[in-house]
Amino acid sequence: MADAVIVVALLLVAASATVAVATRDPARQALVLSVLGVVLAVLFTVLQAPDVGLSQLAVGSALTPLLLMLTVRKVRRCGRDEEQKR
Repeated sequence: MADAVIVVALLLVAASATVAVATRDPARQALVLSVLGVVLAVLFTVLQAPDVGLSQLAVGSALTPLLLMLTVRKVRRCGRDEEQKR
C-alpha cells in the first residue's frame, strides 16, 4: 500500500513539473510552481520527511510563487511606464 502511494506521489510530481516547464506565461507558471510545491510537500511527507515537507510547503508553494508574481507585476508595470514615456 505504501509503495502505491509513493508511486502516485511521484507521478503527480512528474506531471506537475512537466506542466510547469511547458507553461509559457510567467504568471501562470508561478501558479503551477505553487502546485508543484504542494505536491512535493506531499511526496516528502509520504517518504517520512515531514520537516522537509513543511519547509517545502512554506518556501516552494508560498514564498517563491509570491515573489515571482510580484516580480512579473513589477516588470509589466515598468514596461507600460516606458511605453507611455515614448
